[in-house]
Amino acid sequence: MIELRDVSKVYKIGEERVRALDHANLHVYPHEFVSIIGPSGSGKSTLMNIIGCLDTADDGQYLLDGTPIDDYSENELAQIRSRKIGFVFQSFNLIAKLSAEENVELPLIYQRVRKGERSRRVKEALERVGLENRAKHLPTELSGGQQQRVAIARALVTRPSLILADEPTGNLDSHTSSEILGIFKELHEQGNTIVLITHDNDIARQAKRIVHILDGRLTEVTG
Repeated sequence: MIELRDVSKVYKIGEERVRALDHANLHVYPHEFVSIIGPSGSGKSTLMNIIGCLDTADDGQYLLDGTPIDDYSENELAQIRSRKIGFVFQSFNLIAKLSAEENVELPLIYQRVRKGERSRRVKEALERVGLENRAKHLPTELSGGQQQRVAIARALVTRPSLILADEPTGNLDSHTSSEILGIFKELHEQGNTIVLITHDNDIARQAKRIVHILDGRLTEVTG
């Protein structure tokens, strides 16, 4: 599914060169639920961006579903992001003027999926997160937890092989966080591959496997 081989990433900040990833190695198998945990500045955001094809490594190799993608063009990476990866972010990233179902439908419009198929898949995705009765509501009419459910439905609607969640409970209270993590567990049980980025040990422990990152290095892997 995901294989990183000696991946490094260096950023130049003024005259200083900062090594955000330092020969990182990672293997995530299909249908796994893995959390990647590290403090601020540890390199986890850079790692997420590379896994999600939002950025590319300076050195090393990234294989997705067994295919090296290091030399892919931006258009090719965009196709991977569109079809293989479902993103869930801390800030939800919903469009305020669109209803819940319209937000979920948007990736399918970009993929030029026909209207009848779009409607069926949007309904299915909202049902999977328990929000079918909120389909017509705007984001401002939804709680934080409901907005995150919409974001998860939007990630699911393209039927990606990987769900990449970046601090998905960061803006939620503890009760709502538990509900959202419950959804991720259900999705994993249904066969989805999930990589969850977090700085919180309690959140990380919800996954089946924990990968620790510090100073750009994957320093420990626990079962």
